Amino acid sequence: MTTEELADFLGVAKQTVNRWVREQKWSTESLPGIKGGRARLIHLTKEVRTFIMKTPSMRHRLAPAVVTEPVPQYRAEKLTPGMLRIIDVLQNLTLHEQDRLNVLLAREGIHGFLTRLNIAQSEEK
Repeated sequence: MTTEELADFLGVAKQTVNRWVREQKWSTESLPGIKGGRARLIHLTKEVRTFIMKTPSMRHRLAPAVVTEPVPQYRAEKLTPGMLRIIDVLQNLTLHEQDRLNVLLAREGIHGFLTRLNIAQSEEK
């Protein structure tokens, strides 16, 4: 692979790849027919592949496939009769009623909503 091909693949500058070649002492050979004789082919040895896999661009490219976490389910173990009744009521609201409830919750919050229903927890403990 040429330095330009590797640079394009990794999304880095050719100069960066050339610096890696020097610093890591990668095995290369000259590419005939290129003006100036400075073009090089990089031998993709195990060390080169290992180095490339540790670069940030490769880590970010592989991250979605490697780090997949299960999405937690935030649900009660068992729905209580009260929760089932609340869900049933909410599902039977008209669109207008849903909009009004949404405005009320946005304005008052849960505490204000529960206070209006006269079921808010008292401040006393």
